[in-house]
This record gives sequence, C-alpha cells and structure tokens, in this order.
Amino acid sequence: MRSQRLYQIIKTFLQYGLDDLLPKHKIPWYGKLIRWSFFWLQNQHKDKSLEQRFRLAIESLGPVYIKFGQMLSTRRDLLTPAFADELARLQDNVEPFDGKLAKQRIIDAIGSDKFSQAFLEFDEAPLASASIAQVHAAKMMRAEDDEAINVVIKVIRPGIDAIILADIEVMQMFAGLVSRYYHEGKRLRPVEVVEEYRKTIIDELDLLREAANSIQLKRNFADDKVLYVPEVYSDYCSKEVMVLERIYGIGVGEVAQLKAAHVNMQLLAERGVQVFFTQVFRDSFFHADMHPGNVFVDVTNPEDPTWIAIDCGIVGTLNKEDKRYLAENFVAFFNRDYHQVAQLHVDSGWVPVDTNVEEFEFAIRTVCEPIFEKPLAEISFGQVLINLFNTARRFDMEVQPQLVLLQKTLLYIEGLGRQLYPELDLWKTAKPYLEDWVKEQMGPKALFNQVKENLPFWGEKLPEIPDLVYDYLKTSQQSKVNQLTLVKQMQQQHLQSKRLQLTVISVGLLIASSVVATQEFYQLAAIGGVSGLILMLRSLKD
Repeated sequence: MRSQRLYQIIKTFLQYGLDDLLPKHKIPWYGKLIRWSFFWLQNQHKDKSLEQRFRLAIESLGPVYIKFGQMLSTRRDLLTPAFADELARLQDNVEPFDGKLAKQRIIDAIGSDKFSQAFLEFDEAPLASASIAQVHAAKMMRAEDDEAINVVIKVIRPGIDAIILADIEVMQMFAGLVSRYYHEGKRLRPVEVVEEYRKTIIDELDLLREAANSIQLKRNFADDKVLYVPEVYSDYCSKEVMVLERIYGIGVGEVAQLKAAHVNMQLLAERGVQVFFTQVFRDSFFHADMHPGNVFVDVTNPEDPTWIAIDCGIVGTLNKEDKRYLAENFVAFFNRDYHQVAQLHVDSGWVPVDTNVEEFEFAIRTVCEPIFEKPLAEISFGQVLINLFNTARRFDMEVQPQLVLLQKTLLYIEGLGRQLYPELDLWKTAKPYLEDWVKEQMGPKALFNQVKENLPFWGEKLPEIPDLVYDYLKTSQQSKVNQLTLVKQMQQQHLQSKRLQLTVISVGLLIASSVVATQEFYQLAAIGGVSGLILMLRSLKD
C-alpha cells in the first residue's frame, strides 16, 4: 500500500507539471536522470496556470495534502497573491461525495427510527465539503421543548481512513530517511513530528472526540463574547456522525463582505489574537485548525464582532512548564531581552545544557535586531520563526513536537489577522496580555491563587490531622523500641562472633602445643597450651 501510494504521489505531481516549480539550472544531473526515468508521466494540464495545477494536485491527493494547502493559504506574506487565492479555494470547495450515500451513512449511525423521529428535513446537497468530512443542512425537533431548529450534520467520507493511513506511512518512510541520513535529522526530529501529526489526524477521524472538544471549548468561553462555539447535540453523535447547531455568519476570509457590513476590522483582528492567547495561556486548550474555512464572524453588531469557531477535531494542549517558558520567551522577545531568551531555551531543555548562553544570545540578537528596526506592524512572526530556526541549527536546538500545533495555529491567526487588518500589530496586541499572565503566574497573586486552589484539599484533611499526629507519634515510639531491639540483636551477634573467634584460636593453640610437645619442645608447648586454655576460658566467660 505504501509503495503504491508513493507512486501515486509522484505520478500526480508529474502529471500536473509541478516539476516546473524547480529551477531547471539548479537540478543536479541525477535529479534529471530520475525525472527522465518517469518519461511516460508528462504534464496533462498545460492549459492551466501553475497555481491552478498546484491546487488541483493537492486536492486530488486527499486530506493530508489539502490541510497543508489550507495552512499555506493563510500565509500571504510568503506566497504570491495568485498562489494564495488559488489555495484559498481548498477551504470548503473540496469535491463532495454523493448525498444519498451521506444520508444512508447518517441513518446507519443514528438508527432509522431515531433519525425519522428527530429530523424533519434533510438536504442531500452538501452545505460544505471538506477534506475529511462533509456537512448537510437539516431541521431537527429538539426533544426538551419540541421546537424545530436548524442544524447541520457532519459525516465522515467513506474510505478516507485508508487513504490517510497510506499517506502517513509514506511520510513516516521519508521521515525515517531524513532522520537517518540528513545531518540535521536529530535536531528536526522528523519521526517524532510525523508521529505527532499521525495522532492528530487520526483523532480528527473520530467525531465523538470532536464533539467533546467542541463542548469543552464552548464551556471555556461561556462567559466571554469574543468567541462562540456552536452547540453539540450529543444524543445524535457517533464516531462517524455529529449533529450541531447551525450558525450564520460571514466567513473570516470574506474581507469584502465584512467591510460591506461595516465590521470593525481592527477590533476583529485584535480579538483573533486575544482568542489565541486566551486559549493557550488561560485554558491550555486551543483550537489548532483555525484556517478561514473553520472560522466565521457574527456581525449582528458590526462594532462588536464575535469570532465563531467550528470543526474542533484538532486541538492542542500545553503543560505548565512549556506554557510558562513560552510566555516568558514571548515577553522577552517583546522586550528585546535576548539574554533571557537564550537562558530560557537552555533552562527548558530546548537546547543542550552545555550551550554557551552568551554566544547564543549574540546569535539571536543578530537575527532579531534588524527585524525590530522595522515598524512593529510590518513584522511577521512567521519570518521571525524562520530566522530563529536557521540560527538554532548552530546550537543543536531540537524541534519540540508538542509545540508544532501551537506554531501552526499562531501562523493561522497571524495570517487571518493581517488579511482582516493589514496594520495589525501582533506584538503590541499580545504583549500586555502576556505580561499580565506572567505576573499572575509568578507574583504574589499566583501564590495566593495556589493557596486558594489547595484550600478544599486542606479543609478535607484538617479533621484528620490529630489522628495523623497521634499515629506518627505512636509509630515513632514503636520505631524507637524496634531500634533498641535491633541494637541488642547486633550486640549479641557481635559477642557470638567474638566467642567463635576466641574458641577457634584457643583450639588451634592447644593442637599446636600438642604437636610441639611430640618434638620435645616442652617449654614452647607449655606456653602454647596455657595461652590456649586462657583464651578458651575467656570465650566461655563472654
């Protein structure tokens, strides 16, 4: 399956003429030889632009590559406008599968009777079609109040899991080769990164997991109007089907429509940054797939717009240590404290402990200072990351798999923010929030909050303290008695050992004196015999 899929990938790229992306004069002779060995695979889409061919090739290869294209579509600072516009079509315009088949899969998952009782209408024409699943509009009778409501039903594409697993196998093969033969394989940790991606995309195939993620994210922002998550109807969800509230809004990528609705674009962009940092640092639970196809805007009040997030199949989490180091790194970058950045990388274990901090600091300064000379609004965090990764090669900095989703999400947010409001100052928007968070985690307030969090535990244990003290004292007393007994036993063993030694020596002297007496050395024999008798009496006395 893996070799078959590998051939399909090569075939697709060559039939769409994507080898045109490589400058002919920079291809080595063996590269040209390999291309010639596939002489029967020629460009079959010469009538289309290179940008169109690239999008069609990615789309035809399936979800793993479509998601890569979705991420690229948000990075207009890295792509030409033609490439970005073409890849943006990957967001929700993937070729759908048959609506009748979708309906049958939904009925099989929910149950025929339950489906007919709950759903008044079902539209076989898909509302949207994405890489892993597609969505159909429906009208459902809500059980608690018998009210007819508009919902959407998400259903997994048939057979998509086999395609994804084959793609992952190919990626694992390439990752293994990179790890083994590429001189930076250890630092980049491609095997671990692919494994992390495998877990993520496999999780996305389970809609029960997505439903749970959506419920959690909705609860996190229940009292905050900057982000809204549609309600999930868990009674009708399964591994392959999910039913949720239908939302109405404008796609975050539809900039012209948002402007026509007189949306406060600056506030909308800044709220996107706020949503990201709130999810990461307040909740340690963040939506990790916020490309334009998964984000809408509620423009009911254009001056107070709300982000709407759907498709929570991919979420990320950070532990306390990574979260603290990350926040401190951000703040240090904002303050241009490069020594602190270098020291934090060492303390966190992201670079070896024997790294020369001063040398690392100088390298970071060399990369960042020219960037910070620009107006803050012109600084691309993505470009900063690229430059820092290039610098890190000199210091054996390893890729942190747990931060891969975070980096991708941040790139999404920055790309969306700059589309909405090109003057967005990501640094200025995020800095006060991060500084406040660091103070809360490390100052007196953090100590107070920690004590406050532990109060229920200590309140529960307080009545047990007298008994625990009594048990400790009793155990200590018993321990002292046991220690005295042990000392006596050791003393007794020492005495027995001493007696045994004296007995062996005395017997030896008596035997030796007897032997000496046979040789007529009577004086020497007498001395030995007397000494032996004295030692024997001593051993008996002890």
